[in-house]
Amino acid sequence: MKFADFICSGSVTAEVESESKEAVITEIVKNLADAGGISKDACDDIVAAIMKREELGSTGIGRGIAVPHTKHDSVTKPVGTVAVSKEGVDFDSLDGEKVELLFLLVSPPDQPKDHLRALENISRQLEEDTFRRFLKQSKTAKDIQQLLEEADNNQFVS
Repeated sequence: MKFADFICSGSVTAEVESESKEAVITEIVKNLADAGGISKDACDDIVAAIMKREELGSTGIGRGIAVPHTKHDSVTKPVGTVAVSKEGVDFDSLDGEKVELLFLLVSPPDQPKDHLRALENISRQLEEDTFRRFLKQSKTAKDIQQLLEEADNNQFVS
């Protein structure tokens, strides 16, 4: 699965405004809804589901990365977004570092394989130092979208 299969391009955020974990999740879920990726009516439920998932263990996986995700019956296919925080957000990450790169994913409960494929793509691409560095340096949503397209074309895989 490629980023183009699930990232809602109009929702990509080059600079989040929020500074706390729940606030940044709320902000990027709202951006996803504003871009038509998810229903605006489902925003609060999706944020609550993601926060419940966070209680099981932080999705802040280290190296300045978080991958908040959930399954929700308001979507018919996996949908996600990308956001960058220049200041970093305290996400209770495994390494204790602030999160600068956020990849949020919402999938239908009846498509666990697609959910895992999307998460696998995200984690595989984020293994690449160059990809992470370029994402953190992105100035615009268009820059981020271009990097996602380049990643889809295997330009960062070593």
